[in-house]
Order: sequence, then structure tokens, then C-alpha cells
Amino acid sequence: MILLRSVLFNLWLWLSMPLFAIGLSPALLMSHRTAMGVIRLWARTVLFGLRWLAGIKVVVTGLEHRPLGAALLAGKHQGMLDIVAPFTFLDDPCFVLKKELMPLPFFGWFAWKTKMIAVDRAAHSKALKDMVRQARTRLTEQRQILIFPEGTRTLPGQPGDYKPGVAAIYRDLDAPCHLMATDSGRCWPARGFIYRPGVVTFAFLPPLPAGLKRAEFMARLEAEIEAASVRLLG
Repeated sequence: MILLRSVLFNLWLWLSMPLFAIGLSPALLMSHRTAMGVIRLWARTVLFGLRWLAGIKVVVTGLEHRPLGAALLAGKHQGMLDIVAPFTFLDDPCFVLKKELMPLPFFGWFAWKTKMIAVDRAAHSKALKDMVRQARTRLTEQRQILIFPEGTRTLPGQPGDYKPGVAAIYRDLDAPCHLMATDSGRCWPARGFIYRPGVVTFAFLPPLPAGLKRAEFMARLEAEIEAASVRLLG
């Protein structure tokens, strides 16, 4: 049964992309708000299929800590769901993502239109400066800048390798850093196509205050996100 439900959801997921890309591509010529609305509609379509085909329900906790307006948000990254779900519960998310994703049909087109922060990781220090510059601009547009400090997906319960890019943005913006934990990988794995029924939680945590020293910021960021994500695993 799990295999059948996984196959059905995979069909739902991968067919939704070209359908939205082709059917709603005129939004690329319209406003930012319209293009973001298309992405949000697609994300809700994915979560609908996830719930009724794969048996996976998504819940959000800690809403009192959810950032509203301009904000920096750092999250745990365990799979593709971490990229899809935030469009349904953040007002105007702006992801920090790999530059290699920008040419992709649908995803890349709308990422370009909605001014996601694309990073060329091969450029090293130049990429870091460019990322900080883009983040500063997006913040003035009242966006929620969402970065996954690990830089790649990790297995549930596996500690991540937290990269310093988030600290550079945090220092430059001189603003609190909101935190988000998740256990998404146990139902929607980073690899493979088998989806396991259950409840996935995205949990907002109390934000870290502005002005922390780099070492303290990175230590608290990793400790609090990791501890909360492990707790979600039960």
C-alpha cells in the first residue's frame, strides 16, 4: 500500500510542475505578488496530494514565533518538503538557493521572477558578499529570507554541518534570526521515492537576538535547531 501511495503521489508531484509552468506561465510577465501566488497555489496543491495520496499531514507549531514582515529565518533541511511547505505559511519567503537550480523549468523560472537569492558556491568569498548584498535588498522589500545553514539535506537525527554564510547575513542585517526545526525527512526522505504516512511538523522556535558574537551565534543556532528537530522525532 505504501508503494502504491508513493507512486500516486510522485505522479501528482511531477505532473503538477509542468501543468503549473505551462498553464500559469503568463504570471511570469505580471507582478511579484501574482507570481508568488502561483507558487503558493502550487505548494498547496502538492500538500493536498501529500495528505490524501501519501497519507502525510503537515502541521506548523510555534506560530507565536513565526516571522512577519522583514526577517532572517534559518531552518533545518531534510528534504524537498522544506522548500515546498514554507510557501503555505510564510507571507513572502525568499530562499537562499544554489545558482544551479535557476535554469530549471518552472522552479527556476519562478525563482528568478520572485527574486530568490541564488548563490554560486564555486565563487567562495565573492559568492558570500553577493549573498549578503542580495539579502540586504530583499529585507528592505519586507521578505522573509529563509536559509538552510547546512547547505544540503541531512538524514533525520543526523547532525548537520552548519556553514558560516548565515552568520555573515546575520551580522550584516543586525537583526534577530528566527529558527525553524522540522522532522520532514522521516516521511519525505531526501533520497528515494517511498513516502511514509505520518505527521510532519515545522516548528518555529524563539529567535536569537541581534548582536551576538559569531561563535556564540553559530553555536546557539546549531544547538537549538538540532535539539528541537530531534525532539520532533520523538
